[in-house]
Amino acid sequence: MMAVSSGSRRAISTLTYLCQRIKQTETEIVQMFRLSSPKDETNDFPKKRAASRNNSSARTLDERFIRILKIFKWGPDAEKALEVLKLKVDHRLVREVLTIGVDINVKIQFFKWAGKRRNFEHDSSTYMTIIRCLDEAKMIGEMWKTIQELVRSTCPIGPSDLSELVKILGRAKMVNKALSIFYQIKGRKCKPSASTYNSIILMLMQEGHLEKIHELYNEMCNEGNCFPDTFTYSALISAFGNMGRNESAIRLFDEMKENGLYPTAKIYTTLLGIYFKSARVENALALVREMKEKGCAPTVYTYTELIKGLWKAGRADEAYGIFVNMLKEGCKADVVLINNVINLLGRAGRLADALKLFEEMKSLHCEPNVVTYNTVIKALFECKAPPSEASSWFEKMKANGVVPSSFTYSILIDGFCKTNKVEKALLLLEEMDEKGFPPCPAAYCSLINALGKAKRYEAANELFQELKENCGSSSARVYAVMIKHFGKCGRLAEAMDLFNEMKKLGCNPNVYTYNALMSGMVRAGLTDEAHSLLRSMEENGCVPDLNSHNIILNGLTRTGGPQRAMDMFMKMKCSKVKPDAVSYNTVLGCLSRAGMFEEAAKLMKEMKSSGFNYDVITYQSILEAVGKIDEDHVHTT
Repeated sequence: MMAVSSGSRRAISTLTYLCQRIKQTETEIVQMFRLSSPKDETNDFPKKRAASRNNSSARTLDERFIRILKIFKWGPDAEKALEVLKLKVDHRLVREVLTIGVDINVKIQFFKWAGKRRNFEHDSSTYMTIIRCLDEAKMIGEMWKTIQELVRSTCPIGPSDLSELVKILGRAKMVNKALSIFYQIKGRKCKPSASTYNSIILMLMQEGHLEKIHELYNEMCNEGNCFPDTFTYSALISAFGNMGRNESAIRLFDEMKENGLYPTAKIYTTLLGIYFKSARVENALALVREMKEKGCAPTVYTYTELIKGLWKAGRADEAYGIFVNMLKEGCKADVVLINNVINLLGRAGRLADALKLFEEMKSLHCEPNVVTYNTVIKALFECKAPPSEASSWFEKMKANGVVPSSFTYSILIDGFCKTNKVEKALLLLEEMDEKGFPPCPAAYCSLINALGKAKRYEAANELFQELKENCGSSSARVYAVMIKHFGKCGRLAEAMDLFNEMKKLGCNPNVYTYNALMSGMVRAGLTDEAHSLLRSMEENGCVPDLNSHNIILNGLTRTGGPQRAMDMFMKMKCSKVKPDAVSYNTVLGCLSRAGMFEEAAKLMKEMKSSGFNYDVITYQSILEAVGKIDEDHVHTT
């Protein structure tokens, strides 16, 4: 009898993994289900109360079951615990089990087990709970399968759940899947709300799918019972601004007001940026006035956009005045705005004001960051301050616990190169390497250029080769600098080799690269070849700039004679690339050397009426040419 009884009864000892994990007898397991005595309850009350506050699930779900679940995971013993504790498997229980702190695999097993129970069917609340758990655990594949299962199921899905599904899939970068789910649920299960559309629009904005946003806006308007709200308009205006569709953004702003909605400070700020980008400064200023009249206080972001826009429009003093008034009005500046103002003052040559603002940052409760120091150091070089001052600020930065960035080193290297402190710049490049910064093409470019100007061509080439070895390639700008200096020192073959090399490596030559090579060709007397390169440049989709045409014009005046130079000059006047002072002076020099003084006089008159001045070199060449003709006349008589 004992043998039969023992064989028919399920014993814990038959489960090997449980034996290995924990040595417990059936009596001990039963003890776990034993209700606490009043004495135990009294002693444990403070602990239980604290646990209850920390875990809301513990208040509704029996703590003994949670303990079993944590020890035995999900399986027959946890199932038995449900029976003993008489816990009914309903939606509330499933949600509570899924929110307790157990392993995600336990939750998945429990969710699947519950779904197979008789008289139980998952609803949208249980599906959404497990989907959130899977999202948190980054189990993307399992999460997507569960979402598909939810969509195929018969349970209804509300607009808020649809919004959340879109957000979850958006965070997982599953944009196309989010759109697919949106249209499936929209077609069969629920009518999206404005909030649902906003979730889709926000996801599309974050992932850069801007064109699709307008399509969704039209769908939303056609729904009949779903109207764009402030958030929708904010997203749309921002999207159209990013796409360069400024007029559409402005129309939406007007439409929004016509529909009785009040623009937020964010919307005003976005539109302000759009006006400045399209050079409509007065419209931007009128918008700020409207904003204040409507009782919408400009934020620090609004002031940042306004000050940047005015500075770019060449109204630096007005921009700085607005900053000063902003502080008087009590609007707190942030470090981004202050960095912009320091940059503005540095570019305007107002170094004293820039340094004064830096010193005031403490009283403005604003901590300088690495960008602040970089901006100050850049301003020092731009305002021609002694290089030692830049070095002093670099040391001050480090002393104040602000770690220099690669851009800090790049600014210093460029500044030292431009002030003929090349050795100091080379030491900083070494320091960059010691600090573990990756090679910075901008820093190498500055040094290669400085070494080339100093006619240290081999040193420049060594740095160029070092950059290629460290990076595997180089930028078009660095190639342009190296090609320029090879051309200057008569090593045209090497310059051409570099030009062909960069094309083979997939680094497309830009206008600076073409100009550098054409300049070298002209120096070597290969004007026709340079002219041919200008034409191939256009064919390859690289638009020549004014400097490109001036290089060829200079070559033609040297080797092609005045007629070819005048032909090109006339073509420039009829094209989009109009001649500048350099163009006029180049042709004037050519005409004077050829003794064509009447033509030169006409051109000088035209040049003056166009607002250009002839330079000293051109004037001297005209005088020399006149003197040479007078000498020839004396000799012949």
